[in-house]
Amino acid sequence: MTPESVTKVARHFSEYMNRVALKGERFVLMRGNKPVAERRPVPVGRSLADLPSIMASLPRLGADGADPFARDLDAARSELSAPTERTPWER
Repeated sequence: MTPESVTKVARHFSEYMNRVALKGERFVLMRGNKPVAERRPVPVGRSLADLPSIMASLPRLGADGADPFARDLDAARSELSAPTERTPWER
């Protein structure tokens, strides 16, 4: 966070708003060497408090889907952990 004087930010308000909105910069507004406010982007997304309702809204895995899902996970883990031979020219 960059400290900036309230007067300077007021004089160049639109410039600072653009820096916050477009670049995600954060500023602490200072008055007489004391922090009085903060200018920062608005947080985007959901809060941690929303997690229980998000989890409750997810579809449930039925008994008939649990075994195939477990097999798929095991197969994926095996495939990911298997060493692969590559030449130095491959990406």
